[in-house]
Amino acid sequence: MQGKGTLAMSIYGRLRRDILTGLFEPDERLPLDALGERYRVGLTPLREALNRLSAEELVLREGKRGFRVAPVSRADLADLATTLCWVADVTLRQSLAKGDEAWEEAVVLAAHRLQRLDGRFPSQSTAVDPEWERRHRDFHMSLIAASGLRRINDFFATLIDRYDRYMYLGVDATARWPRDAAAEHKAILEAVLARDADLAVQLSQAHIRRTAEIVQASWATRIADEATAPHAGALGTMTP
Repeated sequence: MQGKGTLAMSIYGRLRRDILTGLFEPDERLPLDALGERYRVGLTPLREALNRLSAEELVLREGKRGFRVAPVSRADLADLATTLCWVADVTLRQSLAKGDEAWEEAVVLAAHRLQRLDGRFPSQSTAVDPEWERRHRDFHMSLIAASGLRRINDFFATLIDRYDRYMYLGVDATARWPRDAAAEHKAILEAVLARDADLAVQLSQAHIRRTAEIVQASWATRIADEATAPHAGALGTMTP
């Protein structure tokens, strides 16, 4: 039997994943009774999990009214993209300056593992493949692993989670605005192995901004498509 702390952590992880992947839509109410039934858990560990998610700004606490999924917005997406680009600049330059042969090998391995799943990139399917997402995250984290900046690296990982939430929300856009993510990753890898810090940072930042552009385009298109629909979808609720 799981202890209370362990159970709360387990529910936290499952809830967090469901929010990040868009299972719960932005601004959606999170009734405790319904969540308890869904995850088969009592109110105490559920509240602990929701309070932790509230501290991460993935959930909003509304006093006696309970909890709600954090909304999404153009401004938040732009802020995330800008912050990710800034952190990538600092951490990637440090990693390139300090990284040894073992670090290079780890980067190459992460890139190879990601390359093996290129066919599962969202532009070639209707949903984000969890394994592709994990390997994609591992590749980008491997690039900065040698920076020696543990707290900033942890911050970068948190930002990636928030950014991936927008990717899930905008995944249907990739059929209309396809991208060659494999080529983008290959170019970043080559710049890193060449120890060309300026080019590696430039390509990484362009990679980050491209995702934001796709989601923004998806949002604009869905708003137009749903203008006469009785109920807007998740991106239709996004605010300026």
